[in-house]
Amino acid sequence: MYFSKASIVSALSMASVVSAHTTMFSVWVNSVDQGDGRKTYIRSPDNNNPVKVLSSPDLVCNVNGGTPVPEFVSAAAGDKLTFEWQHNTRGDDIIDKSHKGPIITYIAEYTETNGASPIWSKIAESGYEDGKWATDVLIANKGKYDFTLPSFIKAGKYLIRQEIIALHEADVAEATNSARGAQFYPSCVQFEVTGSGTVVPDEKFDFNTGYTSTDPGIVFNVYGSVSNYPIPGPAVISGTSSGSGSGSGSNSSAPAATTTSPAATSAAVTSVASTTPAASVTPTSAPVSSCKQRRAARAARRAALAASYNN
Repeated sequence: MYFSKASIVSALSMASVVSAHTTMFSVWVNSVDQGDGRKTYIRSPDNNNPVKVLSSPDLVCNVNGGTPVPEFVSAAAGDKLTFEWQHNTRGDDIIDKSHKGPIITYIAEYTETNGASPIWSKIAESGYEDGKWATDVLIANKGKYDFTLPSFIKAGKYLIRQEIIALHEADVAEATNSARGAQFYPSCVQFEVTGSGTVVPDEKFDFNTGYTSTDPGIVFNVYGSVSNYPIPGPAVISGTSSGSGSGSGSNSSAPAATTTSPAATSAAVTSVASTTPAASVTPTSAPVSSCKQRRAARAARRAALAASYNN
């Protein structure tokens, strides 16, 4: 069988980007798939590129985050929610395995704006536990991340924002070297919450001021010997009062998400224990190669293979 140079290069080019970045595809409520939510109930960006600039309004709900979409996911307070991430569409690889980092979930009262203001409260988080990053668990679970919508949430319309922070180039802040820095993959979902909860979350966290280039959970070397990872942002809220809400980017530690249990909240209205672990890493140099360098290397291999078919 003969394969043209063009077909070989095209196939290799497609394969080279299979697993690099990620975007949210769907939401499941109590294990029931709500279908492809992109630009239907998810305020989806036009591509799966990360956000890196901490002062950008796109850090909150990504590109197009200020554009409301036509539908809302209906869920009762206390329901199990599953957010499904894929590279481009279902069946793709989820995200490159090198893109290790936490998964953090926030909620805010519904707004038609881009959410770039102090309106957010943290409801779940998962970082590094038992030698695994939250992204490792996400990949093992075929792109699905489970958490519980707290039972104390008052009925009404909300935005629920989930983010993946990829730390593979985060040994240096983006503000110091724009070619490096943490990569943020935020996504905001429109929800209509039902139930008998009485609490409107009011932690008042602002991403553009709360996440900083000196935050030890944002500038972090994943290539050392990691024992603790300080998850960025405020504490996970309880059902009786808001968390720190200081916008200082202080870290909190909550139970890690697994494929079968909630990440950091439960249906009960209880306070969430908060600690502030120091980052503990044995310093080593991060790999010199960045995403761009890896793509360049793949391009060189494609060119070499294509050339061999011309001989």
